[in-house]
Amino acid sequence: MKLFDVYPLFDIEPVKAKGSYVWDKNNVKYLDLYGGHAVISIGHSHPHYVEMLTKQLSEIGFYSNSVKIGLQEELAEKLGRISGYPDYQLFLCNSGAEANENAMKLASFHTGKKKIISFSKSFHGRTSLAVAATDDSKIVAPINETDNILFLPFNDEQSFVNAMNDEVAAVIVEGIQGFGGVNIPSASFLKTIKQLCEKFAALLILDEVQSGYGRSGKFFAHQHANIKPDLISVAKGMGNGFPVAGILIHPAIQAKHGMLGTTFGGNYLACAAAIAVLDVIENENLMLNSKSQGDYLKDALQDIDEVKEVRGLGLMIGIELEFACAAIRNELLQEHKIFTGSSSDKNTLRILPALNITKENLDQFIKAFKVVLSKQYVK
Repeated sequence: MKLFDVYPLFDIEPVKAKGSYVWDKNNVKYLDLYGGHAVISIGHSHPHYVEMLTKQLSEIGFYSNSVKIGLQEELAEKLGRISGYPDYQLFLCNSGAEANENAMKLASFHTGKKKIISFSKSFHGRTSLAVAATDDSKIVAPINETDNILFLPFNDEQSFVNAMNDEVAAVIVEGIQGFGGVNIPSASFLKTIKQLCEKFAALLILDEVQSGYGRSGKFFAHQHANIKPDLISVAKGMGNGFPVAGILIHPAIQAKHGMLGTTFGGNYLACAAAIAVLDVIENENLMLNSKSQGDYLKDALQDIDEVKEVRGLGLMIGIELEFACAAIRNELLQEHKIFTGSSSDKNTLRILPALNITKENLDQFIKAFKVVLSKQYVK
């Protein structure tokens, strides 16, 4: 049997990782400034993370949600306290797509309505409803197409005001658009959405799958706008590589047995991983480091001629060039051994390192980036 060939792959096979570095099977060392799509939040193989998972695996790795799992309650308490949402409820699942899928389903259950507003350049996942709410026709199969999703221009308040009505069950928006090119919703835009959701009895879903967990310098990116959504989806950095995700749910939304469910969500190992991540974020002040290191990198990039714009908050950074960045990204990887990320905007390079990245790591990238750009790539 062969693998189903859906991923364009670099000819690199990592076999070991530590902190912000990975080594391939030939023992070549790479600086990781992408973390596998913002998944590595506390660094590869963090000792506390490894200890927590190893200890848990030696005791019990899995049982279903038909029994009491105390680690789920510990995770919910710690996540609520550190994130600033102690009164919310937590539903645990496995991936960002699943979190968004269930958030929209929950909004429909709660409101009795079925219309969802999403935005241009959005990415919410690849499962049935999540992909329908994603602005990328290439990954939407005919069976996923639905009239229940309305796409509006991102950051366009007037378009939203004109479209919003009492048929809308929910509005879903990313705290910072990731795959779309690191686009930040304005505080005014988010506040307008929140106000009209309240007016029309709709729920506001904040997709913090990529932008959450301290990456923006606050626990959630939407907290920069001083709003509180009804539902918050989390995943990627939540488990530092272990598959775990969830939804933070407003206390006014009532649970009923059977309305949501999952076999693997919230298992012992997933909870141990997620608790370890929160421990490290809190004990090592990684939100503060995310802000300070992100500010340092953005400042260092501002005066480079080939850089059109630097967007982002904390360590979720998009570097938009005056030309397509594929060749730049490839040379950074092949010649300078640095992983970076792409986006749906062919000119934008994404930087999504571990939240404990150091100034020395960033200086390594800045130096290499300037060398690559000095070769004067043209459109």
